[in-house]
Amino acid sequence: MELKLPSPCLVILVGPGASGKSTWAAEHFAPELIVSSDRLRALVGSGEDDIAASTDAFALLEEVVRQRIGRGLTTVVDTLGLDRERRVGWLAAARGAGLACVAVGFDTPAEECRRRNRERAAKRIPADALTAQLRSWRRVKEELAAEGYDDVLEPTAARVVPTAFVGSDAAQTRQSEAPVGLRFGLQLSSYTHPGGRAATATWLREVAGRAEAAGFDSIYVMDHFRQIPQVGRAWEDFLESWTTLAYLAASTTRVRLGTLVSGITYRNVAHLGKIAATLDVLSGGRAVCGVGLAWFEAEHKAYGWPFPSLSDRYALLEDALQLLPVLWGPGNKPFHGKVLEVPDTTCYPRPLQEHLPLLVGGSGPRTLRLASRYADAVNVFGDVSAVRERAKHLTKPIELTHLSTTLVAKDRNQLDQLIRALRPRNVSPEKYAASVNAGTIDDQIGRFRELSEAGVSEVMITLPDLNTIETAAEVISAFRM
Repeated sequence: MELKLPSPCLVILVGPGASGKSTWAAEHFAPELIVSSDRLRALVGSGEDDIAASTDAFALLEEVVRQRIGRGLTTVVDTLGLDRERRVGWLAAARGAGLACVAVGFDTPAEECRRRNRERAAKRIPADALTAQLRSWRRVKEELAAEGYDDVLEPTAARVVPTAFVGSDAAQTRQSEAPVGLRFGLQLSSYTHPGGRAATATWLREVAGRAEAAGFDSIYVMDHFRQIPQVGRAWEDFLESWTTLAYLAASTTRVRLGTLVSGITYRNVAHLGKIAATLDVLSGGRAVCGVGLAWFEAEHKAYGWPFPSLSDRYALLEDALQLLPVLWGPGNKPFHGKVLEVPDTTCYPRPLQEHLPLLVGGSGPRTLRLASRYADAVNVFGDVSAVRERAKHLTKPIELTHLSTTLVAKDRNQLDQLIRALRPRNVSPEKYAASVNAGTIDDQIGRFRELSEAGVSEVMITLPDLNTIETAAEVISAFRM
């Protein structure tokens, strides 16, 4: 089984010469992650076997390791690792930077090390020096267990993954052996595409059709009026949400359609109820009404809208959660809330669904309590432990849904290619991978199984590359009962 190490981390290779450290590192880690004493000896001296350059090479190695740890970058230290003082110093530096640290011990038989060394065309270790290293290794093996690493490992298949995937292998196995069901939604957060705005309608229809064919249960859109800074630039093309959902209703036949989520300050709430009811009728009963506090103050200022205080927005949200079901019900009785007054709640045609779902977006304790009191579902962010913690604030059982950016690939090679192609120039591959939950199909199956076990019934995912919709289909199929 492949060993998954959390990103970022420090990996210290320990073993005598010719035990296989450099070969193992090259097989499992990108070259830029490996800090090799041999390569540094070649950098400061005449070549990797320039023993006279060793002191300078090790001084440079210490500085490179220190700098990389300080920047929170995964670092594989490829040297003998037999010096306890050096090892303990690297471990302390990793602890100070909040990085996980593992040691990998290469317990290769002495005769095998000697055989490999004899067959080397270059960098052959003097026989007496190798013998001394082999003797030291016997002592070092005993020291490693007591030095305080997160783990002391044997060399095996390994890779560094975002923390969300460290335990995904076991979870993927559980899903294979005892499958559970999980709904999947595709969130569209960007409308930039090669065809430009003249081709946007065609592009959007094609994306929706592919999502439906891939097995997605729903499509959600962000409710903003210009692109948010977490995704892109303010002047990028960005479609109005409820108009877009109406177009998607005509472009699809099965998926549910909703906002993640409509800012409660953006529209007269009764008007929002009318819009949602209309979408439900025209989509054949597939609407989901997502609402939230609204947070993007700059957007309000740009459009000339007031941005109420947090307490005022909470009061408005609480009224809205009570008003909307009244609008969608029969009759025209008035509504009197804390801040909303609606004299006549006539809303015909009523939604086709007997109960149009209300979904609240937000992870704060007060929002969670409001959602559990008035809504059908609440959408949260975060890892599995964060989801479990947020679920504790629900005062009664409602559906728990989860939103995350998800980069999915068929295998490690494709995943590495996607990360290189998509990451911003000023963001390291590892940090980008963590920010988009980059993983293989099996990785994602394990991650979503863990979220399901934490109580999540629907996962909404934003794909950084919509060309991976069909790859995501393989993840979705693992949760079809």
